[in-house]
Amino acid sequence: MALVPYDDRDGLIWLDGVLRPWREVKVHVLTHALHYGSAVFEGERAYEGHVFKLTEHSQRLIDSGRIMDMQIPWTLEQIDEATKATLAASGLKDAYVRPIAWRGSEMMGVAGQKNTIHLAIAVWEWGAYFADRMKGIRLDIGEWRRPHPKTAPTAAKAVGLYMIATLNKHAAEAKGYADALMLDWRGQVAEATGANIFFVIDGEVHTPTPDCFLDGITRRTVMKLARNRQMKVVERAIMPEEMAKATECFLCGTAAEVTPVSEIGPYKFTPADITKTLLDDYEKTVRMSPEEVAKIAA
Repeated sequence: MALVPYDDRDGLIWLDGVLRPWREVKVHVLTHALHYGSAVFEGERAYEGHVFKLTEHSQRLIDSGRIMDMQIPWTLEQIDEATKATLAASGLKDAYVRPIAWRGSEMMGVAGQKNTIHLAIAVWEWGAYFADRMKGIRLDIGEWRRPHPKTAPTAAKAVGLYMIATLNKHAAEAKGYADALMLDWRGQVAEATGANIFFVIDGEVHTPTPDCFLDGITRRTVMKLARNRQMKVVERAIMPEEMAKATECFLCGTAAEVTPVSEIGPYKFTPADITKTLLDDYEKTVRMSPEEVAKIAA
């Protein structure tokens, strides 16, 4: 299939308060964010014309900006409405949504306090992140690790934190894997390159404590769905060798949704009932109205 470049598409992108033609939305080569990683973003999905947990995503964007010393000059409500307007303008019901905020080009140096903070929102059609999901995907164990929270702003969804994810995913795909498991600086299990991870051990759902990576919105949703099913959910430090005790494993994230895993390095898993139940429950939940989703989350 031919690659369709993201800078050469039809449609509209919301930029700094205005919907503009897709191909005209550009930034200067001396933009601070390009040189120093001063940008934060969100990954969102729309189902049936509604962005799933939109306000949670918009709030996390604002919070990430604050952690990065970037005051995003739009309110939570304004970002929500801008996202809805961009989705409506796209004409899509099921879509991927990408808000991103960044420092502009007034200053070029490590310091960038006087740079304008810009905000853009784009929407495009995107299917399943991983195909044939119940078969289970294969993961390598990545060389690059999640950093200590005193060495990087790990609570922010900041663009610079995805550099090591890209390196791990490139290496994994070169070896025939779909993705990579990332350990943290201590050698504990952390997450995949763009999704949180869960294991089924003795009938319980175990997941790493998010103390140096994002506590994902999808992660929290899946934990709630599991507890609604009376499943025991355990958040704890997980060492790699403990994967030998797990019978099932799955990833979850906005892009990955709920994706079963069949293999991580030398460890094998069989996608089964718990994974299938949570996958089905998640797929039903995301297609509910925002009001119905709020009731489930209560």
